[in-house]
Amino acid sequence: MGDFLGAAFLIVLLSPLFLVIYLVYKLTGCGEVIYSQERIGLGGKPFKIYKFRTMVQEAECDGVPMLETPDDVRLLKYGKWMRTKHIDELPQLFNVLKGDMSFVGYRPERQYFINQIMEHNSDYKLLFVSRPGVTSMATVYNGYTDTIDKMLKRLDLDLEYLRTRTLLLDLKIIFDTIVHI
Repeated sequence: MGDFLGAAFLIVLLSPLFLVIYLVYKLTGCGEVIYSQERIGLGGKPFKIYKFRTMVQEAECDGVPMLETPDDVRLLKYGKWMRTKHIDELPQLFNVLKGDMSFVGYRPERQYFINQIMEHNSDYKLLFVSRPGVTSMATVYNGYTDTIDKMLKRLDLDLEYLRTRTLLLDLKIIFDTIVHI
């Protein structure tokens, strides 16, 4: 219930920012504002995660999932900035409202990358006992995961979170996320 109320409050509070982002996209002709992507969540079930689009449409037009690269030409001119500040993640508040995500948890991944991670560490499946989060220890301390090594480090942090989670730890992660952003 706390996640739901918190997400609803933040959506109302941040609605002017959402409107500005929407207008920028529409006025610059950059296409769709929000995109959804299938991720794996609670119980190993897929769900659609929402984000502000930071790359050109059809960024993965060949159907093979790709990670961001340095100086990625697929990024919109403000996409890198939005990613650095994690503003692209704000639509995930709607995922929290729907019950697909919590504020704090592991970062949900696409099945394609889960398969690669599990070739190195099959413990990934242990994450499915809880809802993924909008933020996590890995978000704060590992940043964006653009390599398999970072994905494995993120997994270690996510498993550590599951072993030690408390309300106090969640509040610390939320605080650190705000400070980090």
